[in-house]
Amino acid sequence: MSTLQLKDGTEIFYKDQGEGPVLMFHHGWPLSSDDWDAQVIFFLQKGYRVIAHDRRGHGRSSQNIYNHTIEQYASDAAELVEFLDLKDVIHIGHSTGGGEVIRYVNKYANGRAKKAVLISAVPPIMVQSESNPDGVPIEVFDGIREQTLNNRSQFYIDLTFPFYGYNREGATVKEGVQRNWWRQGMMGGIVAHYDGVKAFSETDFREDLQSVDIPVLLLHGEDDQIVPIANAALKSIKLLKNGKLITYPGFPHGMPTTEHETINKDLLEFIES
Repeated sequence: MSTLQLKDGTEIFYKDQGEGPVLMFHHGWPLSSDDWDAQVIFFLQKGYRVIAHDRRGHGRSSQNIYNHTIEQYASDAAELVEFLDLKDVIHIGHSTGGGEVIRYVNKYANGRAKKAVLISAVPPIMVQSESNPDGVPIEVFDGIREQTLNNRSQFYIDLTFPFYGYNREGATVKEGVQRNWWRQGMMGGIVAHYDGVKAFSETDFREDLQSVDIPVLLLHGEDDQIVPIANAALKSIKLLKNGKLITYPGFPHGMPTTEHETINKDLLEFIES
């Protein structure tokens, strides 16, 4: 196992595989770097060096109970990039990982980032407020916190249905995919997952989006039941200076898994452009 001890003592697990141009993957809540398996093997076979890490408190990283904020997640990613001395990196983030990516690129990249990809990502801001009146009501996130606190094991099974669109008529439900989601979730720490809800739902990324100059690709499913497209990618694209948006009719939040052939193709085209 490869781990890096961060400045605050937290140990971060990471995978560093292959040789070639560097891609770095940032996973969603409450998962781990394993959620990128379909992308990791695809890009390794295409001749890329692929980096993927477990966020603090998640997966095989230490279950630190402190500092579960997007700011800290982005800072942690910067420590890993600098430790590995990565340059001209293309950062790819799913869901919460997309927020981590855009904050990292804006505040911590120091010229090391070449491009960014936000997939089913939480920016610009999820929660409803006076400045975001059509956002998701705070009560929804309070419910996620309550279920994480008191019913985590069952909740993580139940959540896979909307996550992968398995609750839609005609969907082919794959129990192995559900079990793998549950496995990843239960590996992480409950404090990290509880506090992470605030991080992904209440962080305002509007300034980050407006400030980033590098090319940014947005990929979002039009049937995303976890991060609704109208409150996410359709707003983010208007704030980016150098953005491109691709939307997919019927695709769910977990489309890097369920629709990996399509997603990988579009990722590769953007990366090689």
